[in-house]
Amino acid sequence: QVQVVESGGGLVQAGGSLRLSCAASGGFDSIANMHWYRQAPGKEREWVASIINGGPTNYADSVKGRFTISSITRVNARNTVVLQMNSLKPEDTGVYFCMAVRRLGGTYWGQGTQVSVSS
Repeated sequence: QVQVVESGGGLVQAGGSLRLSCAASGGFDSIANMHWYRQAPGKEREWVASIINGGPTNYADSVKGRFTISSITRVNARNTVVLQMNSLKPEDTGVYFCMAVRRLGGTYWGQGTQVSVSS
């Protein structure tokens, strides 16, 4: 079983920055890829960014050039990825979720962390 925990959310003014972390731990195999999603109030969950372990990154058009997802680091079966968010806009407000996919299959979600951007 893999546990996924996000941290780093908070309240920031427009134009500011936040750094979200996601830690996926447990499981005997490694993580194949990790993703960030977000869900604004009253809206569906949307994909934000992805990192393939040892491979490329991808971003939603709405965050391209402002958000950066780090490579996946693994220490003692704990896989960590960071989402650096710069030039934040009020429309970036929402609950940010991390999803981890194991190499041998299985998708795991965290509980989410709140990001609020004031205008």
